[in-house]
Amino acid sequence: MSITNEQELAGMRKAGEAVAYTLREMTKYARPGMTTKDLDEYGASILSDFGARSAPYLTYGFPGWTCISVGNEFCHGIPSESRILQKGDLINIDVSAELDGFWADNGNSFIIGEDIHQHFKLVDASRAILKKAIDNIRGGVKIADIGGLMETEAKKRGFKVIKNLGGHGIGRSLHEEPDELVNYRNRFDGRRFKKNSVVAIETFISTASNIAVDLEDGWTMAGNRGGFMAQHEHTLLITDGKPIILTEMNGILN
Repeated sequence: MSITNEQELAGMRKAGEAVAYTLREMTKYARPGMTTKDLDEYGASILSDFGARSAPYLTYGFPGWTCISVGNEFCHGIPSESRILQKGDLINIDVSAELDGFWADNGNSFIIGEDIHQHFKLVDASRAILKKAIDNIRGGVKIADIGGLMETEAKKRGFKVIKNLGGHGIGRSLHEEPDELVNYRNRFDGRRFKKNSVVAIETFISTASNIAVDLEDGWTMAGNRGGFMAQHEHTLLITDGKPIILTEMNGILN
């Protein structure tokens, strides 16, 4: 969406705050021995306190309130009573929601407890790439240039990007134009970021794969060549200068 007045900006700020606070608290709450279902229900209770409603549930009928992916799962993991978090797990939580007609989205990959499986380098790369992308986004900048920056930075660090996942416009629904804000340079994409538009920018940084494929449950995705993936995501308002990060409260870049 494009922000046209202070009321819309206030609405997007509230939605951004709801998902950011939920993601931050879920990240702090996650610990070894907990099921991903327990973690999801904790997040659901926070969203409910804000009066917010789960975006994946509303939009797609997703069987959970948030997406929680663990280990080799890349994204869209279904919260489960049988999935128990272990020390050293790589976990991704993606929280998106609707509040009073406005939608916001954010995500965080992190490690449960001690980094016994050496995932930190991947997580740190994803976080740094998102920060650099955001620092370079403003009205008039080519979308493909930001994608190219993200892939270049990933390669410098010895990683790949997932080419069939990307960020998206957001605001009055979960996915809006501009869609397919991919993590590589699409030379056929002449679009530019527009001032006052709202977008969800996210990384998809991988150790081995460049395509995400559906697993048997019809929701969860993993890599076509295996490995692990880290994702970090903020909802932004594009300006003439640095974007306004509407989900800054989640603290994922700290």
